[in-house]
Formats: sequence, C-alpha cells, structure tokens
Amino acid sequence: MSVLMQKRNRPAGPTAPAGSVPEAKLAELKAYLVQYRKKEAMLIPALQHAQALLGYVPAEAMSLIGAELSVPFARVYGVATFYAQFRLQPAGRQTVRVCMGTACHVRGAESVLRAWSEALAVAPGETTPDGEVTLERVSCLGACGLAPTVMVDATTHGRLTPAKVKQVVKAMKKA
Repeated sequence: MSVLMQKRNRPAGPTAPAGSVPEAKLAELKAYLVQYRKKEAMLIPALQHAQALLGYVPAEAMSLIGAELSVPFARVYGVATFYAQFRLQPAGRQTVRVCMGTACHVRGAESVLRAWSEALAVAPGETTPDGEVTLERVSCLGACGLAPTVMVDATTHGRLTPAKVKQVVKAMKKA
C-alpha cells in the first residue's frame, strides 16, 4: 500500500464544540490574517499562527483562515489534517511522546506504546477524556542509547518496558 493510501491515525475532524474559542482570540487571529488577505500561499503560516495562539486549530479558526485567505474550507481542513504538526483538538495538560525510531522499535517500542495506550485508555494522537494527558507517537526523540524511550513533558524515561509504564503512570497521577 502506498504511503498516500495509508490511513492516518488521527481524529476524523474538529472535535471542540463550536463557539468554544474566545472571541478575543478569534479577533487576534483575524488581525494577523488581514495582512495576508487573499494570499493562499500563507495557508500553512496562518495555521501555525492559529495553533500557537489557540493551542490547536479549531473549525472556527479554519473557517476564518479560509475566508481571509480566499481558500475553501475543505482545502484548509485538508492541509491541517495532512501535516502532523497541527492539532484539531486541545492537547492535554501533559504530553506523553513515545519514540518509534529504529532503535526504539527494535527494542520494543510498539509494546511500550500499547502499554501507554491501555494505561491511559486512549489511542495515539488522542487526549484522555479529562483533558489531562495527550498520547503521541513520534519518529525520534534522539535518545537511542536509552531505547525504548518516552518523554513525559520534558522528562525522558529510558529503557522502558510495559511494566515500567505502569510505574510512570502511577507517578504522573500523584503529581
């Protein structure tokens, strides 16, 4: 199966309820976009700005971006869902990044990712219902000597096993 045909493990679409973005933030986004009115080439920078401003890219921001840049919503949504850097829902208070690089993969990262997914009851790319933790699958954390490696926010946990994941989750809940 070609890379273009593979299904991405991402939510189907924007999940935050409409009207959940503060009007002041939307006004700030609009003020930024005014300078790029009808400039389709600014789509990715506009999405990046929206995410930096809001923490994610909700449907309301995509609609505003499309209107200001004269880009159909479907194209804005398509770009936002194509690039892994964009979030369509708010991230959790904490972020767990599981490295899936070669060294980590060879040393059991897939079972470590499954253990995180089971412990948090979410799939990679999702946030727990309480909004506390977002689980992410990443290409590399640059700590191959500690494989398999996971970062919880800025803290690196190396040589993880599924059993050790349970210990880290317990420690996270105490914090």
